[in-house]
Amino acid sequence: MKYKLGEFVRFVEERREGYITRIINDTTIAVTDGDGFEIPVLASQVTRVHGQDPVDEPGAPDHVQVSQSEFIASGIFLAVAADKKAGSVVHLHIENTTSYQLLLTLNTEKGHKFKGEFNGIIKPESAVALYSASLSELDQWPKFHFQILLFTGGGTELKKPLEFSEKFRAKDFSGAKSKSHYLDQPAWLIQLDSHEPVIDPQKLKESFFKPAAEKLQVEKPGKEIDLHIEKLRDDHQFLSSSEILDIQLTHFRKSLDAAIVHKVSSVVFIHGSGNGTLRNEIYKIISKHAQVKTFMDAHKERFGYGATEVYFK
Repeated sequence: MKYKLGEFVRFVEERREGYITRIINDTTIAVTDGDGFEIPVLASQVTRVHGQDPVDEPGAPDHVQVSQSEFIASGIFLAVAADKKAGSVVHLHIENTTSYQLLLTLNTEKGHKFKGEFNGIIKPESAVALYSASLSELDQWPKFHFQILLFTGGGTELKKPLEFSEKFRAKDFSGAKSKSHYLDQPAWLIQLDSHEPVIDPQKLKESFFKPAAEKLQVEKPGKEIDLHIEKLRDDHQFLSSSEILDIQLTHFRKSLDAAIVHKVSSVVFIHGSGNGTLRNEIYKIISKHAQVKTFMDAHKERFGYGATEVYFK
C-alpha cells in the first residue's frame, strides 16, 4: 500500500472523495468524506487525486554558520500538529531551534517489534515531519524512540547524545497548544533536551513564608459565551460524550455566576443545535435559577435554535 494518512483520494466506483484518516491494515483504509463520515474501503478501490497535498511539510532552510556569540545550545522540540485538511490526523515534527545540526533516528516499538521510521539530518533552525497517525487511534500508537546526535563546526563544548522514548497517552495532549517555532499553526510542543529544574533551597524556604494569596478576581464575561467543546478544550478528540457535557456545563455555570457577580443585564450562550442535550440541561438550570428573569432563543438569523439569551434580575 502506497497511501499515507492525510492524502486526498477519490472512490473508483462511486462519486465520493475525501481524506485518508486511518490505515486499517495492509489492504484497507478509512476515508472521511466531506460530510464527516468515515468509510472503510479497500485501497485498490480508491485513486489519489493529484494536486492535493497530503501534508504541508515545513521546508528546511539552508545551513547557516552562526557565530559563537549567537550560538543557541538548547531547544529541540517534538511538535504534534493537526493536519489542516483531515483534522483527526496529526503529524509529528522535530523542530530544531538550536544552532546544532542534528543526526536523528526514529524507531517505533509495538508488541516488542521495532520498525525504523526516519533517519536523517535536521539543519539548525528548521523543522522536519517524521510520522503521521490518527488521534482517534491514540491507544494503538506505538512507543516512539528518538536518538539524536548533535554536531557543530564551531568550538563549542561537546554535548552528549539525546535519547527520548515515549508511549503517548491522552493526558499528553490535554493541555493547550502552543505557537510553533516553524509551522504556521499551533501545536503540542514537547522539549526533548530539557533538564529537570534544580531546586534552590533559599527559594524553597521563602515559599513557606509567603503571605496568603489574594482572592481571585472573577473575570467579567463577554456578551456571548461559546460552549462548543472545540472552543473550550484542545484535547476534545479524546473525550467521551459525558465528559464533553460535564465540561460544557461547568463552563456554563462559571459564566452564569460571573454574569451575576458583575450584574450584567443579559448574556448569550451559544450551545449549538446538535441533539439538544446541552440546550436541555441549560434550560433545566436557568428555569429554576433565582437570579434569572427570563430566557429566549437568541439571534435566530445567526444561530437558529443554537443560542439562548439569558436575562438577569
